Amino acid sequence: MRKEIICLRQIASGTQSCQAPQRVRGWGVEVGLPTLFFYGEMNRKIMKTEKTAITLIKFCIPLILSGILQQLYNWADAFIVGNVAGENALAAIGSTTTIINLFLTAITGFTLGLSILFAQKFGGGKKDQISKTLSVFTVVLGCAFLLVPAAGIPGAYPLLRTMNTTPETIHMAKNYLQIILIGIPFLAVYNVYTSALRGIGNNRASFSSVLCSSVVNVVLDLIFVGMMRWGAAGAAAATVISQAVMTAFIILYSVKKHPCLCFSIKKWSMDDAVLKEGLHLGIPPMIQSCISSFGSLILQNFMNGFGTQTVAAITTAYRVDTIILLPVINLGSGISTMVAQNHGAGKRKQISKIVCAGTVMMIGVSLILTYLVLGTGGYLISMFGISPESAEIGKNFFQRIAAFYVVYGIAMSIRGYTEGIGDVLFSSISGIAALVSRIIFSYAFAGLCGNMIIAYAEAGSWGVLFFLYLIRILWRQKTGIPPQKAFSKS
Repeated sequence: MRKEIICLRQIASGTQSCQAPQRVRGWGVEVGLPTLFFYGEMNRKIMKTEKTAITLIKFCIPLILSGILQQLYNWADAFIVGNVAGENALAAIGSTTTIINLFLTAITGFTLGLSILFAQKFGGGKKDQISKTLSVFTVVLGCAFLLVPAAGIPGAYPLLRTMNTTPETIHMAKNYLQIILIGIPFLAVYNVYTSALRGIGNNRASFSSVLCSSVVNVVLDLIFVGMMRWGAAGAAAATVISQAVMTAFIILYSVKKHPCLCFSIKKWSMDDAVLKEGLHLGIPPMIQSCISSFGSLILQNFMNGFGTQTVAAITTAYRVDTIILLPVINLGSGISTMVAQNHGAGKRKQISKIVCAGTVMMIGVSLILTYLVLGTGGYLISMFGISPESAEIGKNFFQRIAAFYVVYGIAMSIRGYTEGIGDVLFSSISGIAALVSRIIFSYAFAGLCGNMIIAYAEAGSWGVLFFLYLIRILWRQKTGIPPQKAFSKS
């Protein structure tokens, strides 16, 4: 009996060959060899699925943790400024969010495409090309975003006036924005390196760098804002210094741990093939991100029309909402990177396992987050020193938007697959379409829903995004169009 059970386990695990007996008796039943092979194959599929899920979790955990720590920049600024300098200073920082995000999303959008390129090269065994790509785009993005503070510092006040920033906050907002823009070039270089690290499967470095910079940021916030009373300007100075520390850390780590990520003066020359590959994958998400940021300016202007309390409440709610949704966003990034690596290696079956496991995990995580936010959202907002009236507005916002987290989660899972196979153009178009729908919903139904239309409109845009991705998947299956290669001639 024991031998028969051992034989069954060996066949199921694949450790025994077809030289097995034709029939095995055990547990009071007679089991045929075809049946054994059926259960063996099923067991192997389950084990492989579990392994895929575990790999995905391990890959995403550092991304989630680093994302949480990154948001601590905003949390620390908002918490300390709100409790020390007051609600007007908090609203001033919130009024600059969409402007800052215009540049941040341009950087992260472009480097999203780069991370896919790095992952595909790594999966395809083309490690020698990674250093050249890194060197080229470190110079290109670093130099390009040096223009941001040069143009943005003198243009800060006129831009804020155009956005209908309230008179009681505009001068504080100007000072904050002018200082923050100085750190944009640091973030450009930082994101090039983190995209390369993510592409080769290393997410721990970004977590360590963000941890170091978060500590620096909080300490400097306490000094500049709490002790020296510099207000919003002090919070901005703390953020820029911590960003410089973060960038220096990631460069030194990359040079020490990964020879393929060493910057080379000889390799940064404008190679047409390298530029074409990077621009092919980087430009569409960057354009989408920029358009989204311009759309956010429209939405910020729309929100400003509801008054200072709503601005303080909703911008604070978005800070909380952003960190809460990080598991969803970064799980989507993990799916995208792992799909890209396996796409570069030509492992089509593994891609299906990644997407299936990722989608199931995404649904579970989204439902958990919905439950947590419905219970604690209002309390978290009130921690930032805003008035009880503003806190109530923020609580109502969460009660309306949290129910749609699962829709957003599934959309992010499909997006991860779409971008991982190189279909970044469609992903970008879908993002733009979702933004347009959000703007239309906001203005069309503002009279009916009041300031809560901000929540309903965003939830509606998630539904549009999910629908478009679903249609794309079904259309690909029907037409039989193969996934795209990011670099077919490399």
